[in-house]
Parts: sequence; structure tokens; C-alpha cells
Amino acid sequence: MPSLPLKAFFRFTDAVFAVMLAFLSLAILLGVGKLFLHLWPLVKSGTVTGSYIDIITDVLSLFVIIELARSLAEYFHVQRLRLTFIADAAIVSVLRDVMIGLFQKSLTIELILSLSALLLVLGALRTSAVLVFQRERMIDRSLRGKDAC
Repeated sequence: MPSLPLKAFFRFTDAVFAVMLAFLSLAILLGVGKLFLHLWPLVKSGTVTGSYIDIITDVLSLFVIIELARSLAEYFHVQRLRLTFIADAAIVSVLRDVMIGLFQKSLTIELILSLSALLLVLGALRTSAVLVFQRERMIDRSLRGKDAC
């Protein structure tokens, strides 16, 4: 049974994560509203090339925020932060920067190579996290099976 300071710590972290999740939810709502506001100049200009970079940037930024919100929501479900969701958010964030850089034609060879290496490391980290999680579940199932006998 956890001690009183430990219970207080868990309640505090739950409250902090709840506030963070509320702010992220508000940011998602505001981001969707901003996305719709960017549609008006696009419709008014008559060409797609006018403000498409703003719309792409907003959509990709929303993906990052949604991945972070998923990570926090999962915390309330299992009472721990899963590395896969955090790695997903990091991967989406790096891909966002790559895509924006490609659209703006502002990426150098060195930056492309370094971001590619970062994506490789993040992908390996995410893959290992999934494999470790599956292994833990298999061990958990086998231990529960032995307890039932």
C-alpha cells in the first residue's frame, strides 16, 4: 500500500497531466478553427498555391498535438506514459519539419541527412518499444496462466 506522500504525488501528477490534456484539447480546437480561417484566403485568391503552406503547416502541427494528447490520454488509462506514443509524436514532429522544409525548399543536404538519421533512430526506438511491450504482455500472460493452475 503506497504511503501518504506517494499518494499525494500520484494525485498531483494526475492533476498536472489533466491540466496538460485540457490545454492540448483546447489547442486542437483552436488549431482546427485557425485551419478554417486559412481556407478563406485560399478561396478568395482563386489559386491553390497562395496559402497552401500555411494549411499544410497547420495540419501537420495538429498531428503533433494530437499525438501528444493521445499519449496523455493513454496515461489515464494505464497510469504510465507509453514510449510508443511519445516516439510517434517525435516522429510526426520531425516529419512535419521535413515536409515543411521540402515545400519551402529550405533544406540543406546536411539537414536532410541529420533528420534522416534522427528518423532512423526514432523508428528503431519505437520498434523496440513495441517489441518490449509485446514481450512483457507474453510474460504477463504466461505468469497468469501458471497462477490459474
